[in-house]
Amino acid sequence: MNELMSQAIDLMVAGMGFVFAFLVVLVFATLLMSKLLTRFTPPEPATPAKTPRAKPEAPASVDPDTAEAIKKAIAQFRSRHKK
Repeated sequence: MNELMSQAIDLMVAGMGFVFAFLVVLVFATLLMSKLLTRFTPPEPATPAKTPRAKPEAPASVDPDTAEAIKKAIAQFRSRHKK
């Protein structure tokens, strides 16, 4: 039983060591790729290019009956949902 636990601990330490080594290599590879990309890619412009914005259209006119119905519906909603 003692020998089995010893082998299990050895295997666990070896596995954790391999995982740690892989993560260290991964971090350095990521840093290297980041430095290479920043070196070989053109810099972005300081200010973004201005694009023309679409002007909002004038709201469509609402007939008075519809406006009155909307006002009544809002008033009814507010009266039912008072705090």
